[in-house]
Amino acid sequence: MQINITGHHVDITPPLRAYVTEKMQRLARHFDRITSVNVILNVEKLEQMAEATVNAGGRTLFANSKDMDMYAAIDGLVDKLDRQVRRLKDRLRDHHHERPDSLVSQP
Repeated sequence: MQINITGHHVDITPPLRAYVTEKMQRLARHFDRITSVNVILNVEKLEQMAEATVNAGGRTLFANSKDMDMYAAIDGLVDKLDRQVRRLKDRLRDHHHERPDSLVSQP
């Protein structure tokens, strides 16, 4: 999984980069077909924003989060992406439905 982190009006410090990388590893635990993650961290006045685009299993997932603290914004972002990734995995895995026994013809 390739993680690209960019900052708009904010310096990406090594602790911030390590925090984002650690949190994004949570996505890889739930879904192993994540190819790349693009994270943009932005500061506008008093509002800290984090947004990410994830390429997973041929699909593109997007989420964003705003908070007064950058670390809290990153936590909210990862929670949203985690829900989307788990839902995608369930959809991909659950597309074969069992037929009820009453519809199966008996010889």
